[in-house]
Amino acid sequence: MTDQEYRWLQPSAMADPDPGPPAGRGRGRPRRTPRDWFADIVMFLFAALVGLGAADVADSVGNPQFVVVLDQLAGAAACCALWLRRRWPVGLAVTLVVVSVIAPVASGATLVALFTLTVHRPFKTVAAVGSAAIAAGLVQAVLRPDPSVPFRATVVATVVIVLLIVGWGMFVRSRRQLVVSLRDRARRAEAEAALRAEQAQRLAREAIAREMHDVLAHRLTLLSVHAGALEFRPDAPPAEVARAAGVIRDSAHEALNDLRDVIGVLRSPAAGDGPATGDEHRPQPTLDTLDALVAESREAGMKVALDHRIARPRDVPAAIGRTVYRIAQEGLTNARKHAPGAEVTVTLTGAPGDGLTVEVHNPAPEGDTPPVPGSGQGLIGLTERATLAGGRLDHGPTPDGGFRVGAWLPWAA
Repeated sequence: MTDQEYRWLQPSAMADPDPGPPAGRGRGRPRRTPRDWFADIVMFLFAALVGLGAADVADSVGNPQFVVVLDQLAGAAACCALWLRRRWPVGLAVTLVVVSVIAPVASGATLVALFTLTVHRPFKTVAAVGSAAIAAGLVQAVLRPDPSVPFRATVVATVVIVLLIVGWGMFVRSRRQLVVSLRDRARRAEAEAALRAEQAQRLAREAIAREMHDVLAHRLTLLSVHAGALEFRPDAPPAEVARAAGVIRDSAHEALNDLRDVIGVLRSPAAGDGPATGDEHRPQPTLDTLDALVAESREAGMKVALDHRIARPRDVPAAIGRTVYRIAQEGLTNARKHAPGAEVTVTLTGAPGDGLTVEVHNPAPEGDTPPVPGSGQGLIGLTERATLAGGRLDHGPTPDGGFRVGAWLPWAA
């Protein structure tokens, strides 16, 4: 923060949790709190006591009575002017320095004004006015000398008192700036923490939404396959029709549950509550459930060959197994949509320390296949998923006209 922003720092700035915007051009002076009034009264009393002491000294050295009265009037006016010390710190300090040259009673008010100037203005201004105050003290010692005090002692006392006042004011200024700076830093840290929490929550929702995309795409393609079979084979045996209807019913039920989870993810929960979804209560897929996925696809009429070369699937970490499952699921879904009737091969190899490789390959579809629109979000999500797991994924057409999706994932020894 700049010096202009600290110009109107009151003593209460260290205690007020929200002192409000600093005063500047076009802004009024901040209101004094009881703490500020107490500080101002203490400063006024200090200046008055110092002035009374200086008045007693001026009276005791034999000055004329009218000079003593003028000194007292000047000292009283200087003390009253201290109530304006925050509004015009530079002008008041310079004025009181000049007055103190001929009116020693104003010395206390001059010290208070110098202290206020040090608190509210940069060091360059303070150094200039402080030097003027030292010079004024020396001139006062010449014009209005005290016979009981040596001139050298007066000079030393003047320099020491001015330096002490300036040092104290700089300390107070630095402390107030530090307090306000730490408060601003704490507020920024809280705002950044809230922003990071919101961003993490959003990323979690997107991750769960991608997870639901993979599941929903699989369920809906199963519905499409079985509904198409019933449409093109109305003369199918009742047992086959009942089985297809059962698969459609189960797939629709699962799709509704997954859709309910997606809606829960997309709803905005309260801050810090996490995603509002029941997905954490549902069993997550692992490498052991890959056989069930293949069996489900076969029941839907797909030709799927599973080449499973993992000796102990349960040794595969759960996160890696879930990623493999989603890759195979997306590959089967895409093959079902874009290459109906083609035999799909799912190959799974790997060992601890070497990593785990999964590949889904399908040849070119037989006959003319109508193009199926797709956004490619599934493959994009799989690429992100594999990258987050520390692996890599590649996909694209093969020389025989088919399509291949392959990924390598780390598997620690």
